[in-house]
Amino acid sequence: MLDNELGELYAGVLVEHRRVVRGAFERYGGMEVDTQGDAFFVAFQSASDAVGAASEAQRELAGGRVRVRMGIHTGAPTVFAEGYVGLDVHRAARICAAAHGGQVLVSAETVTEAELSKDIELRDLSEHRLKDLVAAERLFQLVVPSLPREFPPPKTLERPTNLPAPTATLLGRGRELEELRDLLGEPTRRLVTLTRPGGSGKTRLALEFGRELLPSFRSGAFLVELAAIPDEADVAAAVARSLSVREEAGRPLLETMKAWLRDRELLMVLDNFEHVGGAAPLVGELLAAAPVLTVLATSRSSLRVEGEHVYEVPPLDIDDGVALFVERARAVTAGFALTDETTAAVEEICRRLDGLPLAIELAAARVRILPPSALLARLDRRLELLTDGRRGGPERQQTLRATIDWSYHLLDHAHRTLLAQVSVFRGGFTLEAAENVAGVPPTEILSGLAALVEGSLLRQDEMAGEPRFTQLETIREYGLERLAQETQDADIRRRHSSFFLDLAERAEPFIRGPQQEVWCARLERDRENLRAGLAWVDDTKEPEPALRFVATLAWFWIVRGDLREAQEWLDRVLERPDTREPSLAHAKALAAKALLAAFYWDIERAEAPAQEALELARILHAPWPQAVALNVLGTVARIRGDHALAQARYEEVVALDSMLEDRWPATLALFNLVIQAFQRGDDER
Repeated sequence: MLDNELGELYAGVLVEHRRVVRGAFERYGGMEVDTQGDAFFVAFQSASDAVGAASEAQRELAGGRVRVRMGIHTGAPTVFAEGYVGLDVHRAARICAAAHGGQVLVSAETVTEAELSKDIELRDLSEHRLKDLVAAERLFQLVVPSLPREFPPPKTLERPTNLPAPTATLLGRGRELEELRDLLGEPTRRLVTLTRPGGSGKTRLALEFGRELLPSFRSGAFLVELAAIPDEADVAAAVARSLSVREEAGRPLLETMKAWLRDRELLMVLDNFEHVGGAAPLVGELLAAAPVLTVLATSRSSLRVEGEHVYEVPPLDIDDGVALFVERARAVTAGFALTDETTAAVEEICRRLDGLPLAIELAAARVRILPPSALLARLDRRLELLTDGRRGGPERQQTLRATIDWSYHLLDHAHRTLLAQVSVFRGGFTLEAAENVAGVPPTEILSGLAALVEGSLLRQDEMAGEPRFTQLETIREYGLERLAQETQDADIRRRHSSFFLDLAERAEPFIRGPQQEVWCARLERDRENLRAGLAWVDDTKEPEPALRFVATLAWFWIVRGDLREAQEWLDRVLERPDTREPSLAHAKALAAKALLAAFYWDIERAEAPAQEALELARILHAPWPQAVALNVLGTVARIRGDHALAQARYEEVVALDSMLEDRWPATLALFNLVIQAFQRGDDER
């Protein structure tokens, strides 16, 4: 900061600094959004204007007391009462923070959009990881004649990744890691699929391998979790979210991803692909479009994509199985130790469990109540009962199911019921969610969840300062089978849907305000639960909850850039005959549909739902959907050149401000009035 560097000279230098910078920005049509101390946040009509303004400002500042860093990014921020917010605003700030004094850093999006003058060059600085952003950012340096060209490397982070930190030591997989290194050592081998039944340790091996290889991939390594994805059509969106690739209006998401991946040397880990096997051609398309992309998939079967190399994850040998058993046993019984007697029993347990890591962990979790010899006897009976003592072929899957079944029957009735009920959650759940959804007294929830964690039937992590529980997909599938046998199945699913509808509605006003990032992250953690809740009310033909869901989630989808999902759900629900009764939810859903079409600049598709939303909202005396619809209709009129009508629409919104639950519509209307005045050359207005 200038005050730290200049002391008593700060005030005078700051005045001159602001004069020079503001002058350059104004000459290129820049709109000053925010100013704090010596820092400016300025928006321009085009990327070319931003580059021109930065170049001119640096020329005028050259030779002065202070060297100013600048960052330029081109994106689509969201406008709120407090100013511009959204991921693109964060990216612009992080790009600026990565620069050195006197340096201008530019994003790849800006390079694509900008038309540079002949005397300005761009230097490709490759990809860098920026603070708080998952995906790597390709940075370019603006090279301006007569100004410094050489700077230290950008102030950025290490290789980008979203791979989770290990929670336990990976035991007994040294040989497998070496074989995978050899397999991917050839440049032509860019798709490797780890196969075997559930519970064989595919995910843990893939994550460990990804962490080991991270330094080898310039653009990083990213995990795409597919276990909770309900439909193969959603895989592209799941990949985009993991890579932080935003959907672009009017362009298929797949094409956006191909362009983003084209030059990126990146490892993508696709976990639990068997749930979405029909999406395998997508993997082939991405590999064809991105010559330095490498994909490591886990699946119970091969993807059958050209160029795929299948690696069957072997079971643990006896020694490694025993080591895993001991580690898990000590997690529940600190003093557990092997003796001559217990060693033989544990070895036999591992042998009978076919070296399956998950099965061994489930068995070891019971040593607090059953010593190894007793555990072996009970386990043996369950295995023989459920598999008829057969070996070969699919026996490992039978063994795992038998082990889960055995572990399930060791629970008391209340805990069995709880296991089945929490299996309704997708992608994990919080304690609050379990208390509201499970048909168990709230006073018993915590002890019940603790029992399931202790039995390795649930996993507990901490996220955003609160406990979050997850299930391995194999166990969740088993729990859903049990839930289907319960008479409470429909009630549990209804409570699940209601809880997440309530969560979405609580979050909605915050998504349009300064707490947007916090609440979007909260909804992101439960994205698959929200999808499941919406799908359930859609499948059961419940019109009012379906309308409330889409009207509320539309804001989350739009802010996160999930425009296709927003459009598909809004169209699907609004086209149902049973959702056409006049209601506030109907008006809000129509307004959201109109707003989404306006984001695409599709005024023909925006006008009809906006007009319908406006008429319905006026009948219902509902100011919020009125204001959103009026904003859209004002923009439709402005694009058509009817500036008088556009101004009247925007001013109607401003007049409604005192009746609105938040200031977003009025702020947007004021912003639109500024844009309209700027386009018409009305400087006074």
